[in-house]
Amino acid sequence: MQIPCPYCGPRDIREFTCKGAAVTLDRPAADALPTVWHDYLHLRDNPAGPTRELWYHGGGCGAWLVVARNTATHAVQGATLASEARHAG
Repeated sequence: MQIPCPYCGPRDIREFTCKGAAVTLDRPAADALPTVWHDYLHLRDNPAGPTRELWYHGGGCGAWLVVARNTATHAVQGATLASEARHAG
């Protein structure tokens, strides 16, 4: 599988590290119940299909990317710099 780095072009997946879903999580209050903290820290969606993930290009330029891919087929639809994806929506 290849990821299209905006700086380096198409690169092998072994140059990258996946850091998880590219979503904003609402952090619980410091005094929230332990069950609320458990859910925040450990429970994540695991979709089969289209998703957006945060990837780090550690074996290349060091950029953080938001990669759009299908978790069922592993097809990559594209990648955007994380700083630009944050402002785009």
